[in-house]
Amino acid sequence: MICYCRRTLETSFDEVIVVDELNSNDSEHLKLLSRPELGVTFTKLNCWLLEQYTKCVFLDADIVVLQDIDDLFEREEFSAAPDAGWPDCFNSGVFVFRPSRNTFNQLVQFASQQHSSFDG
Repeated sequence: MICYCRRTLETSFDEVIVVDELNSNDSEHLKLLSRPELGVTFTKLNCWLLEQYTKCVFLDADIVVLQDIDDLFEREEFSAAPDAGWPDCFNSGVFVFRPSRNTFNQLVQFASQQHSSFDG
């Protein structure tokens, strides 16, 4: 299955990068939301390892782009869309970032210090 999916992606995109899964393992908070699958949202931290690029826009696979998004690249790091259900939080489905191994290391270190969140 994985090989088939990767081949399909490689026929559609210029570059496909396979990353290791990162999991918050925060089952306590995720159980409250009935969303245990959100633990692997930490995998997005791998974006900061894409140092071959100077600035990137991350879009979740379930995002539907309806108009030109070039202006997102003009935004500063870190820019993100507000979360519809939690307006004082951001939705990690859309964000602008500058790849940096240093930032990646800091994010992983921060996450490993048990800084939990309401949604894991």
